[in-house]
Amino acid sequence: MMTMKMLIVPLLITLIHSRSCWSVTVSSSKPEVEVHEHTNAVLACEFRTEKDPNPRIEWKKKEKGVTFVYFDQKFTGSYAGRARIQGATLTIHSVTQRDSGEYRCEVTASQDHVSLGEATVTLNVLVPPHVPSCQVPHSVFAGADLELLCRDKLSVPPATYRWYKDNKVLTSSAETLYSVDTHKGTLKFKSVSEADSGVYRCESSNSVGAPKSCVAQPLKVIEYPLSLTTLIAGAAGLCLLMILCCLCVCVCRRRSCCRTEGNKAKSTKSYIPPPPPPTLNLKNYKQTQSFMI
Repeated sequence: MMTMKMLIVPLLITLIHSRSCWSVTVSSSKPEVEVHEHTNAVLACEFRTEKDPNPRIEWKKKEKGVTFVYFDQKFTGSYAGRARIQGATLTIHSVTQRDSGEYRCEVTASQDHVSLGEATVTLNVLVPPHVPSCQVPHSVFAGADLELLCRDKLSVPPATYRWYKDNKVLTSSAETLYSVDTHKGTLKFKSVSEADSGVYRCESSNSVGAPKSCVAQPLKVIEYPLSLTTLIAGAAGLCLLMILCCLCVCVCRRRSCCRTEGNKAKSTKSYIPPPPPPTLNLKNYKQTQSFMI
């Protein structure tokens, strides 16, 4: 019994190993590829079949869905005319940021026991810095909060930022009244003063290419002619005066309406004319006194 078990175990191992040899195998010697924009990208794919001498080779790109790159021995879509295939290795010429993504090499060997094998290659197209967009106001009142913005949405990897005032780099510290975020591209002032007036520009940079700057823009800090407290107090007093005026107008209108309604009520009472004077009866009239002229 023990001898039979010893014979069965090696046999099973041999069978399992032989079954694995019946399937197609696909791999990539470089599963992650990084290239600069407008250069060629080589996506390596190697395969081995056990029986099928002419397997079917396909390349697909995974985006929101899955699209064909190479199908039925032809390139499709935007890859037609700018890509080639050698064996199962795919070469894309003059890549752009749109070509970045995950690609899948699929090899189908219908004569093998397991007919389908695949390998995944990730392509990352590096883009040098572009001229950033800068938001700098022309003027601002002293004492106000202020935030300057700088953005470069196209560079890969994402750009880092520097702000310059009058061609001098600004670096934030505990002593400065401003803060610089090198990753978000913001320059924040808690309370600007006349000393912050100047010409500002922003510079974006990454590891791919030379830094790029936006056009320098002037910023003027205007001092208030009166103190901020005085302006606030004056505005509050003006608002209070307007409210009082409105209340007086409303009260006056109400009183005048009441008088008008009272007069109308009086005028609506029925008018009773006075009785007529008594008539004189000449027949019964007797002169009691004589008048002499």
